[in-house]
Amino acid sequence: MRNVGIRREDKDVWEARVPLVPGDVKDLIARGDVAVAVQPSAQRVFADREFAGAGAAVAEDLGDCDIVLAVKEIPVDFFRAGKTYVFFSHTIKGQPYNMAMLRRMMELGCQLLDYERIVDERNARLISFSRFAGLAGAVDTLWALGRRLEWEGLSPNPFAELEQTYTYGTLDGALDAVARCEERLAAHGAPEALGPLVIGVAGDGRVSRGAQEVIAALDPLVVAPDELETVAAGRPSGRRAYEVVFREEDMVARKPEEPSAAGAFDVRDYYEHPERYAGRFARFLPMLPVLINAIYWEERYPRLVTKADARALWAGGARPRLTVIGDVSCDIGGSVELTVKETHVGDPVYVYDPLTDEVHDGFAGRGPVVLAVGNLPCELPRDASETFSSVLATFMPALVAADFSALFDELALPDELRRALILHHGELTPDYAYLRSFV
Repeated sequence: MRNVGIRREDKDVWEARVPLVPGDVKDLIARGDVAVAVQPSAQRVFADREFAGAGAAVAEDLGDCDIVLAVKEIPVDFFRAGKTYVFFSHTIKGQPYNMAMLRRMMELGCQLLDYERIVDERNARLISFSRFAGLAGAVDTLWALGRRLEWEGLSPNPFAELEQTYTYGTLDGALDAVARCEERLAAHGAPEALGPLVIGVAGDGRVSRGAQEVIAALDPLVVAPDELETVAAGRPSGRRAYEVVFREEDMVARKPEEPSAAGAFDVRDYYEHPERYAGRFARFLPMLPVLINAIYWEERYPRLVTKADARALWAGGARPRLTVIGDVSCDIGGSVELTVKETHVGDPVYVYDPLTDEVHDGFAGRGPVVLAVGNLPCELPRDASETFSSVLATFMPALVAADFSALFDELALPDELRRALILHHGELTPDYAYLRSFV
């Protein structure tokens, strides 16, 4: 009999997600060789009684559990010697704020599997909340646009009645609310100060596709990046939204001193040699009232929006079109350099002043509104958990069957889980040996 525990989430008061929902817990227990214990929580979107009804024990102490599942990071005093833990550890980049946690797990001889590294042979993630970050981020960005227009006294304001994602409870409720914005936009239009209401989405991965689902509820006219200038200079409809998605070739270009590669833009060359490229996104900023950033970024890549870009927009004194940046990627000082701090669901935005490099919480002040919420999927906890759990459940039989006492080379795990194993018996596995320099 293997004992599986589900830890209570307590990193954030908004965190109500679970790694396994009651229905999947029930199916796991039905195998007959697994017992599940769930820590009680009044914050969790699924009530304790739902887990109890699925056959799980609701218990504070998970000390007898061989495998413990969680969503977010686990406090250092929670770990027990030799146990196996599965959660988003946020350690694979050597994040300094989680190195003490990783050291403690090493000291105790624990196993660590990270959802972020459950990937296929092409390194594509198989389990994530990314789509829900894009969904919630896009709704909240449009909500922020409505609040900013209200503060500026600009009308008509088709987003005046839109609320943050979490107020709707479900994804369907949030999408219905955005669709009502489209009806108001079609009937009354948007403020002239925005020009055409162009919503730009940077990136084309899962986060971006989630954002695009929301924008689709506005029934937008879809345009290519190289059509933006024509749209902005022409006679665009004031009663339609425009959507433009930017991919790598739109955001970066080879540096002048670098010899150009023959043929079309080579995205593989960009990811392997980003030092050969420079950002070129600034040319689009004057035409974008709304920008949603959904790209994956590391320090070796060019930035999408720099402080200098923003300063140039506001230097002329006239109101630029750029009104809201929804930075779903939320890399502090990263792809959007204006993202100088992470915000949370209860206080999600600030205004960045490009001329003074100051920030002011809320919607008031000179500069763009920046939405930089680090845990956006929390706003759709039930939908997000159900989708996440449906994938994790497919890996649970192999996880509970694994004998982690075996040597690493003899450990029977499917390749997808083996790639996610950061620690085995407290030792960094070969793929993660580089973390020694951070620990």
